[in-house]
Amino acid sequence: MEGRGVMGRILITILMLVFSNIFMTFAWYGHLKNFNAKPWIIAAFISWGIAFFEYLIQVPANRVGHQVMNLGQLKILQEAITLIVFIPFSIFYMKEGFKQEYILASFFIIAAVFCIFRGGVR
Repeated sequence: MEGRGVMGRILITILMLVFSNIFMTFAWYGHLKNFNAKPWIIAAFISWGIAFFEYLIQVPANRVGHQVMNLGQLKILQEAITLIVFIPFSIFYMKEGFKQEYILASFFIIAAVFCIFRGGVR
């Protein structure tokens, strides 16, 4: 990791956070489709199992990202990635269809990313 520049670390962080968010989204919401008829405790244990893999990716992603970004930048980046992963999940996996609110939410998240990164990274 020593030879990687700032942009390389940001890219690695983004890619790892995308993958961790896929696991996170399934852990948080996948049980609503797949285990809705099961007792909540079963869904909770399955979600915890999925979340374990999310943390195996998310923790190192945050460590790499924190080398070049401050905590606020890392958090807003995480929120933007969460929305990028959640919208297709909601539309295609959960079959909830596209919602106009996604456009407005995306606008505000993009504005947040712009605001938090306008001063640059470390």
